[in-house]
Amino acid sequence: MKKQTPSAKNATHDRIVDAAARAIRRSGYHGTGVADIMKDAGLTHGGFYAHFASREAMLVEAADRAGSEAVALMTEIANASPPQHALREMLQAYLSDAHVENIETGCAIAALGSEMPRQASEVRRAATRRIKEMIDLFTRQMPDWGKPSAHERALATAATLVGALVLARAVDDPALSEALRDAALNHLLPPHP
Repeated sequence: MKKQTPSAKNATHDRIVDAAARAIRRSGYHGTGVADIMKDAGLTHGGFYAHFASREAMLVEAADRAGSEAVALMTEIANASPPQHALREMLQAYLSDAHVENIETGCAIAALGSEMPRQASEVRRAATRRIKEMIDLFTRQMPDWGKPSAHERALATAATLVGALVLARAVDDPALSEALRDAALNHLLPPHP
């Protein structure tokens, strides 16, 4: 059976969600307007309601997309690394210069975490699902995977990474930004063999 290509409407919808996922990470939920997203997607504002019932519905999909992109990237890094180095590679990628500098394509939680408590429950639910996926991915990379201690370490790893990235982006001192990320890595990882 031949696989069908997505319809033009589905492709357009996908473009809008991609633009919205970048926009919320770049400008926050309240700094993201429908008109700007539609313009970024190469469309007119008038076509928005053919794809979404509301701005809120679009934000739910954007939050989910942004979170899924982060999980997919970390999964790709883990799968491409030897098992004993996967966690190290994931953490180094998360705290890299490129991730600090590219907020609109990076981790949605680091970009939007402080705004989450003020979002609708559907937006928070989408973000929560992706956070749990990331924690599960970290858990599977832990040397003690299968034990309760692995899950606890994964929780602490996720919290440390997000906090370090938020702080590294917040400061205007490149040396301090790097020192924050290095300290987080040194705390989370044993010395490299």
